[in-house]
Amino acid sequence: MPQRDGALPPEFWTRPATAAALATCDIATIVEDIRRTRGWSQGELAKAVGYSQSWVSRVVNGQQSLTIDQVRDLAGRLGIPLHLLRFGGAAEPAKGADPTRRREFGKAVTVSALALPLTSAQRRGDTAAADSEIHEQTAVTLRAITGGQRRLDASSPARDLARGAVAHVELAGRTLKRAQGTPFAADVAAAASEAAGFAAWLHADMGDAGSARAFYRASVDRARRAGQRLLDVYMLGSLAAFEIDADDPALGLSLAHEAGRRLSPGAHPTATAWLACVRALGHAGMGAGDEADQEIALAEQAVNRSDNAEPPWPWVFAFDHAKVAGYRALAAVRLHRPHQARAAFAEAFTGTRPGPKQSAILQVELAKAHADAGDGDEALRLAADALAVGVRLQSERVVDRVRGFRRAYRVRGPGADRLDDQLTAALTGGLPAVL
Repeated sequence: MPQRDGALPPEFWTRPATAAALATCDIATIVEDIRRTRGWSQGELAKAVGYSQSWVSRVVNGQQSLTIDQVRDLAGRLGIPLHLLRFGGAAEPAKGADPTRRREFGKAVTVSALALPLTSAQRRGDTAAADSEIHEQTAVTLRAITGGQRRLDASSPARDLARGAVAHVELAGRTLKRAQGTPFAADVAAAASEAAGFAAWLHADMGDAGSARAFYRASVDRARRAGQRLLDVYMLGSLAAFEIDADDPALGLSLAHEAGRRLSPGAHPTATAWLACVRALGHAGMGAGDEADQEIALAEQAVNRSDNAEPPWPWVFAFDHAKVAGYRALAAVRLHRPHQARAAFAEAFTGTRPGPKQSAILQVELAKAHADAGDGDEALRLAADALAVGVRLQSERVVDRVRGFRRAYRVRGPGADRLDDQLTAALTGGLPAVL
């Protein structure tokens, strides 16, 4: 029931979506959650905060930038606990300071929100008291922070998130140590696994393969400590996919088979289909077309099952025909079947579009299919568009994929010259040096 007046219930602030918004200082989401919980119209919300309805509309739609003073003002009027936003005690730039410095301060606030502060018991080394602070919301909070980071990844350079993500992995590891012997240890281990898996993803995008492998190994270890079979399979399968993408399909396939052995016979069809698709890429990378086709057929059978509806955690979306088509397309590119690849890409893009970085990766693969089919102009256009995304989001992985495309397809002409110029700019000035 809507609660139009009075203080919001304490459990409101620990809801996963709200906790994630608090962790990333996502004021738009927090304000809209409060409006819906109160049952207010947007006009009533505007009256409550003392701003115009048009200004409030821009805020909740993410179109209005807020100063720190405005955030504090909204928090006071709506009863948002400032300590949950984790910037109440930060050294704010002086009023009238350069706007660029204010933006940088805003970034610092977001990064600092990605790690939980030490409690007073931890600071004074009171282990028993610290252990008692592990409770049913500990894992929820850790997962909410990882979720907030994942949402930022869709539109932020990985290197902007990496430091906060690594700090969160370390925090999750310390929390896991304190959780041992409590009833919440398994849930905390699962949350720590997710944090490490996301850090691995970021480092892969940054082109830091060594760190990515280390974080993937940590994610697998923590998943096993959680005793959650599907999470174990997901993280091991993610490491397998990483190795296949890193041009070691034999190792990736071996890891994918190990993940399959850990999958129970009655596993959810989403898990079965996804893992079959990962194996298909491994076979395709080794030139084994028949084996790749068999795995894709197995995935299609799984997604056709009537119980392939709600996805099992840690999958967010059910694995459907469009996703299988995407893997069929990727396998066809590796097997140099351009016409099959282009048809499969067309089917895959009818589903939910992935984030910009992943879309750019797929564009490079589609470019390879067009090049194999003799359509060089379209191939170069797709590669150039993908490179622009890679430069904008500082994705070493995307840029490296475009470089690999250009090495494999040494065509000549105006389009090729433009792509070469873009690559030169990206490698000399478009991307910062790897830290």
